[in-house]
Amino acid sequence: MAAVLVTGAAGGMGRATCKYLHDLGYRVFGLDIAAQEDTPWNYIRTDLTDSAQVEAAYQAVAAQTEQLYAIVHMAGIYELNSLVEMTEQEFARVFEINLMACFRVNRSFLPLLKQGSRVLITTSELAPLDPLPFTGIYGISKTALERYADSLRMELQLLGIRVSVLRPGAVKTGLLSVSTRRLEDFVANTEHYACNAERFRRIVDRVEAKNIPPEKIAALVAKALKARRPRLCYNINRNPLLRLLNLLPLRTQVWIIGKILK
Repeated sequence: MAAVLVTGAAGGMGRATCKYLHDLGYRVFGLDIAAQEDTPWNYIRTDLTDSAQVEAAYQAVAAQTEQLYAIVHMAGIYELNSLVEMTEQEFARVFEINLMACFRVNRSFLPLLKQGSRVLITTSELAPLDPLPFTGIYGISKTALERYADSLRMELQLLGIRVSVLRPGAVKTGLLSVSTRRLEDFVANTEHYACNAERFRRIVDRVEAKNIPPEKIAALVAKALKARRPRLCYNINRNPLLRLLNLLPLRTQVWIIGKILK
């Protein structure tokens, strides 16, 4: 029975992935900061921004298995804010969770990854796209995470370990509700972009209305883990309008966004 580690295991995508893989017969270890009731998989409450807690989680998993077939990174936060109004602590926190947590887990759990193991890193549909206003910090962190994944792939291939990226669009999870609240807070509190932010909120509402259930993400993860030669990147539910916008020259994109939001 192959063992799999899932981060963000208490969230919508993470929990759905734990359940899906457990039902398929995988031995699942889940990490997350939130408290959880008893689960049929092994859940280890862990703050992924704390290196000592990540190392303790490694010791707990290593005591139960000598090898992980895969690490599936689902942990992350979605932040909507202005790059000139958010605090330094808010800026740094997004990178701590969206990028540094992935780095810590991979570094700590590397001894359990053997030839043939896999690492699947969840970025975002925004990661390969040019930036948009007010999603900047999220997009920056996910783009950095994807570049990290690309670099990690180059290195781990030398150890016989495959690295893939998952780029989901809007998914119906608690994270989507949190993002809605954060956007409402931003619209209510911004000092510089009140009118622009309200228009942006209406656009985001339309984009996020076309969401998919987290079980579809879990099924895609299972497909990636079963594949003999997994893809470098898996896309799901990417917004066609965002992709079309990104085909235009950057100067044209800036002009269009300015016209829409001013």
